[in-house]
Parts: sequence; C-alpha cells; structure tokens
Amino acid sequence: MSGITARYWREMPQRYRGEAGKSLSTGKVFFPPRLVEPGNGNRRFKPVKLEYTGELLTFTIIRVAPSGFEKQSPYAIGIIELKGGGRITTQITDIPVENVKIGMKVRVEFRKINDDGHEGIHLYGYKVVPE
Repeated sequence: MSGITARYWREMPQRYRGEAGKSLSTGKVFFPPRLVEPGNGNRRFKPVKLEYTGELLTFTIIRVAPSGFEKQSPYAIGIIELKGGGRITTQITDIPVENVKIGMKVRVEFRKINDDGHEGIHLYGYKVVPE
C-alpha cells in the first residue's frame, strides 16, 4: 500500500471508534490519544469517546490539490473544536467552499477519503458536514 504509513495503521482502531485521551492532570482531550501531554510531561490519561458535533475554528481552501485529490478541488480543510473537548483537522464537505464560515456548527461523519493507488483500497476517515 503505497500511501499508508505504519502510524496510520496503528491509529486506525482509535480513529474508527473516535477514542481520545483525557489528561488526568489538566482535563484536556487529545485525539488521537497521546502518550505524553505537551508542556507538562503528564503521562496519565483516561480513555474517552469523542462527541461528533463541534464548531469550525479556522479553515483554508485547497485550490491546487495534491496527487489523488485533484477531482475534489476546490475543497475546504478546517480545525474543528469538538463538543466535550478535543480537536480534529479534516475536510469540510456537503457545502460550497464559498459558504464555509468560522464558527459554523458541524457534525463529524465517517466517509470515504480516497482510493490507495493501484491496489484500489478504499481509505475511510472523518469529514465534517454543516449541522
């Protein structure tokens, strides 16, 4: 599988189930879960399930897409603050790019991202849609 890294395969179960880690020190939620919390070295986390609604914090429009995504451009990529904590960076879909706005409410959905090269393996992950 040409485009898939070992890290991607290790994190797939957490990504597919929306498992995050909540710091027992600060209460911050990290997705994917971390082994060490940045800034304080905390290594104690409690597993939590992400909530699948949130708000768009910031975004950019991709007009010249990387290889394999040319048919999707232009498209928006954004950072989403999830209700209950945690952030994800993902594609914003089901809305014209000119209508994407900071602060808009979104819902996370599990969707096809792309096909992997010659093998034709479907890659799935998170995208967000307007709520």
